[in-house]
Amino acid sequence: MSSATSDVTGNGSEETKALLKHTMKYFGNEQSKTFASSVVARLQLAEVTIKQNAIEPQRQEGLVVYKISVDEDMVNGGGNIHGGCSAFLIDTCSSAAIAALRISQGGTGFSVSQSLSIVYHAPAAIGEILNIVNTTMTVGRRVHSARTEIWSETHHRLVASGIHIMALSNAKM
Repeated sequence: MSSATSDVTGNGSEETKALLKHTMKYFGNEQSKTFASSVVARLQLAEVTIKQNAIEPQRQEGLVVYKISVDEDMVNGGGNIHGGCSAFLIDTCSSAAIAALRISQGGTGFSVSQSLSIVYHAPAAIGEILNIVNTTMTVGRRVHSARTEIWSETHHRLVASGIHIMALSNAKM
């Protein structure tokens, strides 16, 4: 295992781990100040796994886990993670799970969001460590979907969950 990805668990390829570890390179230009770039820059890739789907063994699923500590640029006036920040994390991190599975299957192309459905379960305050667990549901030729659960490692509770549906775009990355 390369030193760049030695701290990332799972059976995902080293190339996929390296790509997803440097999320800003995958989702945008590291040099620009795009929306929430300070948040994306702090995401720590923990796991990339491609495995057989337990319910439908002929299908594979991608699992990608990120960690992040809640910081001031992520919270609302009450000092808890802002719903918009949770939505952004679900959008970005679920896209990584879809990308991991597509890459493992030799796929390419750029996908765009069609729908994002979120349930907020509990607050997460500054300093809490979050585990963002992303699992693909389906990755087809045109439409992809993934589910995300944001867990507070600090308080052992579900903070938010979501379903992200994406469509393959004709745009080139």
